Formats: sequence, C-alpha cells, structure tokens
Amino acid sequence: MRKSIAIDMDQVLANFYRKMVVMYNETFNENLTEQQFMLADRNDLDPEKGKQFFEILNGPTFFRDLELLDADSIEVVRQLNDNFDVYIATAAMEVPGSFNAKYDWLREHFPFLNTQNFVFCGNKAVINTDYLIDDSPNQLRAFKGQGILYSMPYNEHVEGFVKVHNWKEIGEYFLGVRVK
Repeated sequence: MRKSIAIDMDQVLANFYRKMVVMYNETFNENLTEQQFMLADRNDLDPEKGKQFFEILNGPTFFRDLELLDADSIEVVRQLNDNFDVYIATAAMEVPGSFNAKYDWLREHFPFLNTQNFVFCGNKAVINTDYLIDDSPNQLRAFKGQGILYSMPYNEHVEGFVKVHNWKEIGEYFLGVRVK
C-alpha cells in the first residue's frame, strides 16, 4: 500500500507573504520588507487596517497569481505523485473567498495532481495521511501522522519535527535522491 503525503499550499508551494507585503505596502503606504511582515504579530496591526486588509485577502483573486515559493516544487511534487498518494491540504477556512483562486492556482501549477485530492480545511487534524508538509507548527501538532516543518523565519526556533528548507530537501527526504 502506498504511503500518503499532504502538502500545505501557502508558504510551502505558493509565496503568500511576498504578495501580502506588496499589497499591504501599497494599500497603507508602508515600507515593510517581506521578512518584517512575516515576523510581525497580527496583534500589531491597527484593527481598522487589519479589517481592510482581510477584505483584500478574502477577495476572489488574491490567491490566483501567487508566485511559486520554490521552482523545484513542481518537479518534486510530480515525482512524489508517482510514488505516493499526494494531497494538497490548505487551510482556507480563514479566507473563504480564496477557494476558487486557490483551486485555479493549483490546477495551473500542478495539473498532474488529482483535483479530488485537494482538501480545503481549517484545522488539519482532520487530514489522515502518513505525512504532512506544513510551515505551521500548530497544524503539525494537531496532525496525527509524521509532521515535516517547512522552514520559515517565523518557525526557525521550533523543534520536534523533521525540518526542511526547500523542495530539493523534500525530494531527498522522501525519494532518497537529489532532485536535479
């Protein structure tokens, strides 16, 4: 029986923060870097700016044109898909307006994946795969299988999970070979 892998979308496949910081800076005439934005606490946001920004994020197109986080992800996911049952598990419940855009983005960048394996959820404790690759330690703690933490500045001090820094490392971990 094939093992199964669930893969998070935002900050694992798609560069969510790059677009967020650009939109935030344009909307509020700020000059934050991507790193500053990633490390900022949501509670630091002015409540009115936070509400306005959420409306932008929850719009029907925000997630549609995100950049790939790592160009190697397409080839590695393709190889994983040949050897494992691959699922995309994206926590879309916080931004319900993102469903169509996320679906379309996944179809564009990963057309070889079975769309029946796209899971739009909140808490990933409901995901029943052998592995979960995610940047959120909270999601990995709730997950019952083997959590793989995709390293980001906001989780660099988290311990207790296998940690990967890019898609080549993911390929090495699961396939035992260095991906070209």
